[in-house]
Amino acid sequence: MFVDRAEISVKAGDGGNGCCSFHHEKYVPRGGPDGGDGGGGGHVIIEASLGEQSLEPYSYNRHYQAPNGPGGRGSDMHGRKADDIVLKVPVGTVITDAETGEQLADLDASGARVTAAIGGRGGRGNPRFATQTNRAPREWEPGFPGERRLLTLELKTMADAGLVGYPNAGKSTLLRAISAARPKVAPYPFTTLHPVVGVVEMPDFSRLTVADIPGLIDGAHDNVGLGHSFLRHIERTHVLVFVLDMAGVDGRTPWEDLRHLREELDLYMPGLSKRPAIIVANKMDLPEAEENLELLKSELVSEVIDVIPVAAAAGELDGFKEKLAELVKKTKTVHFDF
Repeated sequence: MFVDRAEISVKAGDGGNGCCSFHHEKYVPRGGPDGGDGGGGGHVIIEASLGEQSLEPYSYNRHYQAPNGPGGRGSDMHGRKADDIVLKVPVGTVITDAETGEQLADLDASGARVTAAIGGRGGRGNPRFATQTNRAPREWEPGFPGERRLLTLELKTMADAGLVGYPNAGKSTLLRAISAARPKVAPYPFTTLHPVVGVVEMPDFSRLTVADIPGLIDGAHDNVGLGHSFLRHIERTHVLVFVLDMAGVDGRTPWEDLRHLREELDLYMPGLSKRPAIIVANKMDLPEAEENLELLKSELVSEVIDVIPVAAAAGELDGFKEKLAELVKKTKTVHFDF
């Protein structure tokens, strides 16, 4: 099961208590205070890992607590700092404080880390309270509590290119044709219920990642249908691939589909549809596709954008992979304010 959003509770470890103790040794009268300090509590750390693909584990286990620090002991024995706990999440996970709405981190690179909850400081032992006038203090300090937080984890897929289109436009079929990914394919809407990322191998041994995003419908920016579950995953892609059904199987025209898709993207995030893009004119092996292709090109006569006719189901791609790789290479150095 693919899960791209989860809410978890994290609790850092409490600090250990300081110790009140006095040195006892033969022939050493009034040995003085020798209580050790308590150890610090463990932190809760969240780390991005390429080995993780989903937030599914955090939908089952929602509570995580780091160990408490041990208390101090006599003979000036201080408690060691407790071990931290490290929670692994997929690359692209955004961490937000669920109570304040503050974004704590955007883990957009493998190995990126954030300390989500800080462990409590250990308490001081009685030697810390000794003064010239109070050489035998009986005071000690309890450990400080660890931080507790309620966090929202939200995964935004990281990919070089994202396939954008209406349900049944052929996005999953296209991804199967260009990569080893095997998303489910069937002749009904919303076959794809979660993003699927495929790796496209090029003849020069370079690679690019392409995400098959769940189908978009009108009103998605208002969370209609799969709504934000779709849109959050398209934010990070460098290149948009608009996949259009040129045969109009569902009774819509390709140019209307393109206009609506762009509108939905911009209503969700202004300017999102302006990212570098390619239009894939799919299902060219069906009737009416050739006529619709010419009409689409006439609608786009004022735009500088590649329109690539393909028949993904038949494996006829007309150099799509090469043109996509070229566009990704040109735009990958461009920084988007995610």
